[in-house]
Amino acid sequence: MKNNELLTQAIRAKKQAYAPYSKFPVGAALLTTSGKIYTGCNIENASYSLTCCAERIAIFKAIAAGERNFTEMAVVANSKRPVPPCGACRQVMSEFFEPTMVIYLANAQHQLITMTMEDLLPFSFDASDVTK
Repeated sequence: MKNNELLTQAIRAKKQAYAPYSKFPVGAALLTTSGKIYTGCNIENASYSLTCCAERIAIFKAIAAGERNFTEMAVVANSKRPVPPCGACRQVMSEFFEPTMVIYLANAQHQLITMTMEDLLPFSFDASDVTK
């Protein structure tokens, strides 16, 4: 898939963000191996710790729909630089994305950085670290 379609979907999702506190809307679009796109936007809460980021919402929607295999993700925000995912999102992403999966990070000025999951979170905590 061309990153333009994912970026377009992420921009559309950003318009649905509920960000009355930070005034920082974010949109994400996630492509599955089956060709479906799941979008997410950040949803804030007056109790800030209950806020959920666009990336996690897109991932959780896809997982809830039974998807488990992903190929690309795009994340867009009105930031000075292409928006980096927060640490919590990176950890969730590493749970479901292959280390080589491509992630597009962009801003409203159409600056774009293409990274892999491994680039975003090297040496991540994963299932092999959980002892049973």
